[in-house]
Amino acid sequence: MSRIRFGLGDTVLSVAALVTGMVSLQCGATFAKSLFPAVGAAGTSALRVGFSALILIAVWRPWRRSLPAREAGWIALYGTALGLMNLLFYLALARLPLGPAVAIEFVGPLAVALIASRRRSDFLWIGVAIAGLALLLPIANPDGLDPIGIALDLGAALCWALYILFGQRAGRIDGGQAVSLGMLTAALVVAPFGVAEAGPALLAPGLLAAGFAVALMSSALPYSLEMVALRRLDRKSFGVLMSLEPAVAACAGLVLLGERISAVQWLAIALVIAASVGITVSARRSAPPTAVLEA
Repeated sequence: MSRIRFGLGDTVLSVAALVTGMVSLQCGATFAKSLFPAVGAAGTSALRVGFSALILIAVWRPWRRSLPAREAGWIALYGTALGLMNLLFYLALARLPLGPAVAIEFVGPLAVALIASRRRSDFLWIGVAIAGLALLLPIANPDGLDPIGIALDLGAALCWALYILFGQRAGRIDGGQAVSLGMLTAALVVAPFGVAEAGPALLAPGLLAAGFAVALMSSALPYSLEMVALRRLDRKSFGVLMSLEPAVAACAGLVLLGERISAVQWLAIALVIAASVGITVSARRSAPPTAVLEA
């Protein structure tokens, strides 16, 4: 009886950690969006990724282990995909509400899960995801989103897919070393865009503090909480729960930014979530979860 209680409590703790991580990530995104008028989307991305790199390097201290030259290329690709993913998503977020933006970006991990699954039934989920995305296009309905924002978001989705694929290879080296050096690479990729847009404003003390807060909320805290959940939840349960992230994002945008989205857009988000859950449940055990932290 005690074992049952312990197992139930362990599961509740894991789910609570994962949900808290998702809420922190999306609240961090809303806070980041409030910085756009001061330093722009690229400047905010540079602050977030730069401080995230400093935090991860301090935690993992990657210099303690030598990095094989043959693996450095994979970390460079992983970090470049990570940096461009963050940059393109923030550029898209400047034009799109948070909920639909996260839903569109989910195309990336969904594509990776589909490639890994290769089940005929997954074509159904492809159709569900496409239907959801179609509802967000301006051609499909009068409440459609900004076309440039959608294009930028699809670029972020592609980078998210590459981030997962390159991360799987880079993660074979050493998880902590790979993620910290990958984030450092990402910071070097994003920094020129941030400096070009914001210039000296990036060094304002108040904005530096805000950028550090965004990094904590959007990277450090969610990453840590997801690690707690992954130790106790199986990959399928983890993937299903992470599929709820577009809904969490939409609620965060509504509550914190006053972003009201139409009923059609809520339906689109629901369809993307359904596709993500369906693919996760039917995927092979070897397949990656459909959702991975936006580090």
